[in-house]
Amino acid sequence: MGIGASIFLIALGAIFAFAIDANLGWLNLNVVGWVLMLAGVAGLLTTLYFWNTRRRTVVATPVREDRVVADRVVPVQDDRVVREEYREVRRPGYPA
Repeated sequence: MGIGASIFLIALGAIFAFAIDANLGWLNLNVVGWVLMLAGVAGLLTTLYFWNTRRRTVVATPVREDRVVADRVVPVQDDRVVREEYREVRRPGYPA
């Protein structure tokens, strides 16, 4: 329905329920006003609910695959071990 239409129904219902004092005999304008206000509130709550759930959309990003193919140790230099690491990165969908 939308926020604007919901607010319009609430305002129109309030006018019928509280501002107009007419007796049509076969139609009670107070009841019509209350029904319009309830329809406007229901439309407003429904619209806000759908807007709230729409903003929680998560976009999936591709997953990177990092694999350590070989791990080599370099000889000791100055009483410390220096490690060298070789990584091969393969993207999903590419042949191995």
